[in-house]
Amino acid sequence: FCRVDPYGFERPEDFDYASYEAFFSRYLVVLTRRAIKWSKLLKGSNSIQKSLKVKRYIRKGIPNEHRALVWMIVSGAQANMEQNPGYYQRLLEGEKNDKLLEAIKTDMNRTFPDNVKFRKTADPCLQHTLYNVLVAYGHHNKAVGYCQGMNFIAGYLILITKNEEESFWLLDALIGRILPDYYSPAMLGLKTDQEVLGELVKMKVPAVAELMERHGVMWTLVVSRWFICLFIDILPVETVLRIWDCLFYEGSKIIFRVALTLIKQNQAFILEATNFPDICDKFKQITKGTFVTECHSFMQKIFTDPGSLSMATINKLRETCREKLLSQG
Repeated sequence: FCRVDPYGFERPEDFDYASYEAFFSRYLVVLTRRAIKWSKLLKGSNSIQKSLKVKRYIRKGIPNEHRALVWMIVSGAQANMEQNPGYYQRLLEGEKNDKLLEAIKTDMNRTFPDNVKFRKTADPCLQHTLYNVLVAYGHHNKAVGYCQGMNFIAGYLILITKNEEESFWLLDALIGRILPDYYSPAMLGLKTDQEVLGELVKMKVPAVAELMERHGVMWTLVVSRWFICLFIDILPVETVLRIWDCLFYEGSKIIFRVALTLIKQNQAFILEATNFPDICDKFKQITKGTFVTECHSFMQKIFTDPGSLSMATINKLRETCREKLLSQG
């Protein structure tokens, strides 16, 4: 048995190798089939036009060998990188903000302690690459600077792209365009989206919303890490990557689809909770097990389970939730 997964993460002591092997042998067949289809679609070119076919392909998963390229293209990161040659290097060579550097340094060893590629002893050690990406981003987007959570996201981008500059531009796509205001000092966008999830649960899984209210459990307690880390360290790596495939193409509503699916699928289990700590514990448990490991069937579920979820609905809810938050402020 391999103690380390293909991305460098050490598997936990209680890792269920048997059910993982069973899943992976089935999933490998899917991956092989998808890889052939993607190769035909890309035909060795570096461009993809947005279309229903591409959306369908992305929902079914991007093969690892094409993942970085497709993320770069569909997120707009590729275009930005090409329009700004040398910009990334200039950020690294320019004047630095000491406070920012200090904050980033502090988090270096806390980033993926369970990943062998991020250890100081690794060769190459990805901590150095991660440090550069975060320093460049903090100087590129001064309104955000650096905030916890960004290290994990940048780290994942580095593992997939194996490219420092591409990771920087993908981080920019996520923070600057795809996620509305999650990492600014006030984190208004993040707080808003947690409230939006609460409203969506009221609409789609009312019994759970009622349970939360009855025990006074605020959504931010159980889901803030889902939003901040985009499911990193919450769901299995393969599943997170499949979620990100869709996130880069379809935007932030994917996060709501995933959250609603987790809650809806486990409704009966969550409703067994009888008190505050119990509810929090149930929310930790619903992100483990075969349902989330079987990433292919999980991804099919996120597009059927929550039912229709339009960006218009989300934006309307964002408006009302944001106003409510600002009036409380």
